[in-house]
Amino acid sequence: MMMIIAEFFVVILKVLWAFVTAGARWVVRPKEKSVAGQVCVITGAGSGLGRLFAKEFARRRAVLVLWDINSQSNEETAEMVRQIYHETETPIAKDGPVGGVEEVPAFQPQVYTYVCDVGKRESVYSTAEKVRREVGEVDILINNAGVVSGHHLLECPDELIERTMVVNCHAHFWTTKAFLPKMLELNHGHIVTVASSLGLFSTAGVEDYCASKFGAIGFHESLSHEIKASEKDGINMTLVCPYLVNTGMFKGCRIRKEIEPFLPPLSPDFCVKQAMRAILTDQPMVCTPRIIYMVNFMKSILPFEAIVCMYRFLGADKCMYPFLAQRKEAMNNNEAKNGI
Repeated sequence: MMMIIAEFFVVILKVLWAFVTAGARWVVRPKEKSVAGQVCVITGAGSGLGRLFAKEFARRRAVLVLWDINSQSNEETAEMVRQIYHETETPIAKDGPVGGVEEVPAFQPQVYTYVCDVGKRESVYSTAEKVRREVGEVDILINNAGVVSGHHLLECPDELIERTMVVNCHAHFWTTKAFLPKMLELNHGHIVTVASSLGLFSTAGVEDYCASKFGAIGFHESLSHEIKASEKDGINMTLVCPYLVNTGMFKGCRIRKEIEPFLPPLSPDFCVKQAMRAILTDQPMVCTPRIIYMVNFMKSILPFEAIVCMYRFLGADKCMYPFLAQRKEAMNNNEAKNGI
């Protein structure tokens, strides 16, 4: 009995110390680790946040492996990465053969592109095998690819619901199963889940999207615990949960106009820079902006009716309705043009 009590007090001390170290990270910025030469796979790299992640890792001289379903946009990202490699290339001074100093090229990272539909399990596994064969073992996995159907639940075709769940959630299982075994063997790696604040708390009209992001977060958290249980301290996990990002995915989404100046859509560049800081300092989770932490905490302790009142005050209860209306109008216009 005394052993249990003693162990319980040790646990309390460790919990308190975890609070202290977490608070210190907010005050003193931890040193960022180097990813130069490390192989980084980014899904959904052809546009949006995926493209910005690729550019940020390129500036840090990582070897980029870009996955996207769209070959053209993926190649456009690759060209941007090559340009960054060229701009950041710095020769290394080395003693010459006759006592002089000569400049030799520094390590030159490369970028590789693969057309991969992460919504298809066979495509993920076959592409992962190509990466291992042509590039090498993967050090960093950025699960970024995502889609949204843009329909109310009762108007959404089952195929689109399934597509949202598969791309936003199930694909994380397959990419992780493809690359995690070698990470475990080497006790080295980093897995990043790009989720959403809508995976922490939900709103009306995007049931499939919220469910997929809740699922991705649940997968990420369970995997984090499994890695901790296996005592593989060389493998890190980072969960990225941004508020609405101005990439066009949710174009038209609006909260109450009086509140919007205080909670505007996030700049994609700002969102990715915050995520990169978290990744490079091995931060387990990053919510952008920081008020998302408070909203998530309040959602956990407040009665549901209190949450509904707050949603209505903020205009968050129907914030997706303008977006859904725009998507529906665009679809009707396309059908009219095609003579359907």
